Amino acid sequence: MRVPPALLPFVFVFLWSTGFIGAKLGLPHADALTFLLIRYLLVIMLMTVLVLATRAPWPADWRHVWHIGFTGLLVHAVYLGGVFVAIKQGLPAGVTSLVVGMQPLLTACGAGFLLGENVVPRQWLGLALGFAGVGLVVAHKLADVPVFSMLLPAVVALLAITCGTLYQKRFCPHFDLRTGAVIQFTPTAIVTAVVAWRTETMTVDWTAEFVFALAWLVLVLSVGAISLLNMLIRNGSAVNVASLFYLTPPSTAIIAWPVFGETLTGLALIGMILAVSGVYLARAQTR
Repeated sequence: MRVPPALLPFVFVFLWSTGFIGAKLGLPHADALTFLLIRYLLVIMLMTVLVLATRAPWPADWRHVWHIGFTGLLVHAVYLGGVFVAIKQGLPAGVTSLVVGMQPLLTACGAGFLLGENVVPRQWLGLALGFAGVGLVVAHKLADVPVFSMLLPAVVALLAITCGTLYQKRFCPHFDLRTGAVIQFTPTAIVTAVVAWRTETMTVDWTAEFVFALAWLVLVLSVGAISLLNMLIRNGSAVNVASLFYLTPPSTAIIAWPVFGETLTGLALIGMILAVSGVYLARAQTR
């Protein structure tokens, strides 16, 4: 079934939000980077088979390969590594999503300088409303924020996803999603393997819960959501794409309600309305 283009951003938000759920399910059974390394290797195997079966085209210019690979390091190795390490160290998923939820504001600041995009006042208002909404969604969890050392990986993840989005939009917005995935995840797996080998035990408890979380993150996140993200970056402005990340914490909270029994407060519901309104304003096209 073909998804209407207008619905693709919302499909992306839902799929991206499930990443926090998958992380929470799988991390009790493996160290953060080891978990991610297995995920990356499976994605490389899967996408390589797809590339060979469909004879997907590789980039003709080695500089293009470099740009795609470097984007992968930022968006996958550093961003996902920071998020998973933060959650593994005890930072609540809601607080983690709040920290990385600052990405639209940082992206808007860099879009004008690096990409020449004109961020109009209506979009700035939307970005501010979206951030306020995200804050309300996770406000009840802020009292449990751990020490700075647990926040640091999330901050690094925030900077990585922001820089990765801007870099891809500037240097490599167009590439085949099949070969591009192999190019992005190969250096990501190498760097993650080195760091995991030096810092973790690399042991895994292969429970049914871990296998399910791993399969979900590989097929739904690394293949589905990342492909959608690349398509959205290709076809939209950096600010428009980044504003979608404001919907991740509310979406994650809704999914976590039936899965983990996490309740939604009145402030969280108000925050969701603000976040949705903010994204609507931020995604307004510049005229």
